[in-house]
Amino acid sequence: MKIMSTQKTNKKDSQKMDDSFLDQTLRPRAWDEYIGQKHIKDNIKILLQAALERGHIPEHILFYGPPGLGKTTLAHLIAKETGKQMKITSGPAIEKVGDLASVLTNLSPGDILFIDEIHRLNKMVEEILYPAMESGVLDIIIGKGPSARTIQLDLPPFTLIAATTRVALVSSPLRSRFSGGVFRLEFYSNEEIAKIVERSSKLLEIILDKDALEEVAKRSRFTPRTANYFLKRVRDYAQVNKKSQKEGNQKDLKEKLDKSIVKEALNMLAVDDIGLNSSDRKFLEILIEKFNGGPVGLKTMAAALSEEEATLEEVIEPYLIQLGLLERTARGRVATKKAYEHLGFDMKKVQERLL
Repeated sequence: MKIMSTQKTNKKDSQKMDDSFLDQTLRPRAWDEYIGQKHIKDNIKILLQAALERGHIPEHILFYGPPGLGKTTLAHLIAKETGKQMKITSGPAIEKVGDLASVLTNLSPGDILFIDEIHRLNKMVEEILYPAMESGVLDIIIGKGPSARTIQLDLPPFTLIAATTRVALVSSPLRSRFSGGVFRLEFYSNEEIAKIVERSSKLLEIILDKDALEEVAKRSRFTPRTANYFLKRVRDYAQVNKKSQKEGNQKDLKEKLDKSIVKEALNMLAVDDIGLNSSDRKFLEILIEKFNGGPVGLKTMAAALSEEEATLEEVIEPYLIQLGLLERTARGRVATKKAYEHLGFDMKKVQERLL
């Protein structure tokens, strides 16, 4: 079972650039640095302030939404705001009841326990978690059969923050115990992504002009994690190909990257102007060329692409639907007019094949 612990770090040390912990370095360290998700931030701030004024610990919180939108970052910000230590684990890592008992009994009063991918928690473990969340006690059964007995251990007060990408798989009894709130993280706008990229570029000590920022943002699938990944790859591409220019005084030289460098780097990653990758385009191309734009069933598409059905449903299709390139109908998947135009297909000619 993997458990990580986070504590407060010196402010000066946190500003130092260390490529081995690059993702942590790019992570916002204060509420003002966290861009987007305003409705969640406002609610969390009230929850924390009210708990502080009453002298209580914050109530349990559940965040859900697609990966890369900032669920873990919110948990870190809450821990920093409360000034408490945060223990980090994940649903698959807690395999047995004893694993959970070990984690809970080692918490200090006021600690935050963060469980990522909580929907993958073992059901037996989940049952033990209920009284821990509600009453602050841990019920352990010792022995088997008629001689079995229950021991109840008092736990230190703690706050559970959980995250999941599939909230439908979190059981209703568990969801109902997150009395602090269940919050859905929304996709970001291109303007918000551009602000995130601008902040990250400063931490990476590079300068992007406005057009370059917008180019990264519009290809980032409305997701901060993807935007930061693209930014790092653009920096690497510019460095290896000596494409960047130095700007600033001799003591504070920074790499300057323009739109042309961004386009070259992202084209090399096979990411097009609207953020589609090779898998996304292949999906649409097969749908249009082999199946005349649909409708076609999920199983047929999965077989044609040699992909698992879950991969199509959870990874490829959501972004295509969000962009209006794909429709899910009762009869199957259908490519929209916008998909034909983006890939350069003549919709009339494709439809003539059916006649």
